[in-house]
This record gives sequence, structure tokens and C-alpha cells, in this order.
Amino acid sequence: MAVKLLLVDDSIFMRNTIKKMLTVPEIEIIGTANNGKEAVEKNLSLQPDLILTDIEMPIMDGLEEIKQVMATNPTPIIVFSALSKEGSEVTMKALEYGALDFVSKESSLQGLSSTAKDELIKKIVGWGSNKFVRANLKAKFSRSSHIHTTLSHEHKVVPKIQSPVLPNYTGNKRRPKAEDIKVVCIGISTGGPVALQEVIPSLPANYPVPILIVQHMPPHFTASLANRLDQTSALKVVEAEDGVQLNPGTVYIAKGGYQMLVLKNETLQVTDTIKGELFNPSVNVMVNSVVEVYKDKAVGIIMTGMGNDGQIALNNLNKAGGYVIAQSKDSCVVAGMPGSVIDHKIAHEIQPLNNMAGTISSFFYKKLE
Repeated sequence: MAVKLLLVDDSIFMRNTIKKMLTVPEIEIIGTANNGKEAVEKNLSLQPDLILTDIEMPIMDGLEEIKQVMATNPTPIIVFSALSKEGSEVTMKALEYGALDFVSKESSLQGLSSTAKDELIKKIVGWGSNKFVRANLKAKFSRSSHIHTTLSHEHKVVPKIQSPVLPNYTGNKRRPKAEDIKVVCIGISTGGPVALQEVIPSLPANYPVPILIVQHMPPHFTASLANRLDQTSALKVVEAEDGVQLNPGTVYIAKGGYQMLVLKNETLQVTDTIKGELFNPSVNVMVNSVVEVYKDKAVGIIMTGMGNDGQIALNNLNKAGGYVIAQSKDSCVVAGMPGSVIDHKIAHEIQPLNNMAGTISSFFYKKLE
């Protein structure tokens, strides 16, 4: 069954361009809107499966639209964003207000490469056909008025960690002991910003090892993602910088457009000199460097995303004696990345998204609340 899409943009050219790109059996554009106010009204009357919306529009902009959609009829939303510092900050705010993902408007204006077009279609189909998303949105936005707060480091508190349902093993390997883990690394792509917002803010401030994250994102967006997560997390969350020493209790997010590696002295290398990689940053590049430095003292986690980035390196981690966790396919927006790890029998444990924070914490905290 095709995903019913509401397309929102004040530009006729853009609406027509997107319509042509999305002429596929999996998607049915059931309506268009010129601004956020019209989108809120048509969301009520048309009941789309998903809204694809611009941000900068007259009468009502995309941010206000998102808030009103979530207040009146919570519906999955993907936003357009410019590849700029300002655009990325607005996008992170849109995700905070309830949007689920974004696409690059620059790519759209260029007509989109076949790879980028496929990614857009997969995002729309992935979010629009996910049977859990709308129910989760309605539950989330019915509980509160969705008030947004900014936390300083001085006022951050250790969150209550929900006890995970453990274990869900796929092999015979025993879970590592706390003293056997020196680093946790996470690879994630499509659906990642929303998933990370569920996981990272639920980890305790005194987490005893560093956490490395590769999130497939363009330049600028990773800095904004790190800032947003830092504001809502007890942990310190930063965009990775070249030469910094890894510290416990800190989350390092790979910089968009660059590769992040761990060196023998446990510092980070952020570089654009590695050629031939499809993704910048790449999960394979990051995890392979972790294997070189930490051998079997690492936990590797693969989460929602299309393709199979991370499969090769996580297999190397498995062979080195490390521990591999995959997000369950049915809790992913797109299950390509974790699915490839699961299907190749690499994962030692499979966990749904709502169990991931508790799982990560449980390696070090046995008495979870």
C-alpha cells in the first residue's frame, strides 16, 4: 500500500520538482500546501501518512507548523533543510519539536543524484509505513504540552535508567564484564537523530568509558546534533575534533564530511584524506580503528540506517573478541545496516530501540531503576 504524502513548500518549482522525483508506486501525493497554516489544515482533512515540509515559508513557517501538527493530529514529518550552519540548527530544532528526519534542499534543487533520490524515497517509505511511528507520536504529544528546555552542565542530573529486558542473544558469546570494556561505538544513519535523542539523554553522567558515534550526516549537521544532545543529556556530547584525548563520560560524534579514527594513544584523528569511502563519516572506518586499538575490549552497536556500512568492521570486531549489538529490525526506520549485521550472524545481541539505553547502561550498572 502506497504511503500517502502531503507535500508542503511555498515554491511551485520545488513542489513540481519533488512531485516528479516521487512518482513511484510506493508513494501517493494526496495533497500539497503553500505554507504551514495550510499544511496544518490539510493534515486534519486529508489524514496523510507523512508530511514532507519546507521550513522557511510565509504566513506560518515550518517550525510552527510542526508544533501545531503535533498538537492537533500528530503525523510523521520530514523537513527540508539547507546545507548551512543556520539550516542545520533550525533542522535540529525541528527534530526537537517532533519532526522525524530531514533531506537536503540543496540536493533537491540540483535534481538529486540517483543515490540521493533513492535515499529520499526510502526515508518517506520507511517513516510513512512504520506502523509504530504514528502511535508513538500520539502517545508522546498527548502526555505533555511539549515544553522545550535547555539544560546547562551545572544542572544536568543522572537520569533514571529503565531496566532492559536482557538478554536477546543470537550466539553463545557471554556478555562482557564491566572491566573488559574500554569503549562503546555506535553506527547509525537514517532515523538516527530521533533514535539518538531517545538513547543518549537516558544514559548516566558518570558512564565510565567514552562513546563514539558515526551518524551519516552532511557537514554542519553533526555539530548541531551534538549541541542538541548535549543540552538534553547528563553526558557531555561533543562533535569530534582532531587530536583530542578520549575521556570517559563523553560522547564523540563524528564530524560530517570527515572520517573519525582512534589512534594508538587513544586520541581521535579527524581527517578527509581517506579515499574511496562511500560515507564520510563511515562506520567501517571508525570501528576498524577501534579494533586496532582496543581489540576485544570494545562494544559495537549498529542501529537504524540503510545500506550495510558497519557490517565489515563489526565482523572484524567480532573476530577480535569484541561484543556486537544490533537494533531490532522492527524498531528501525530503515533496517538495512542492522539487518546486514543480523543476517550475517555477527550480532551477539538484538535489542529494540526502547531497550537500547538500558542495554548500554547495563554493562556497568547492574541495579537499574
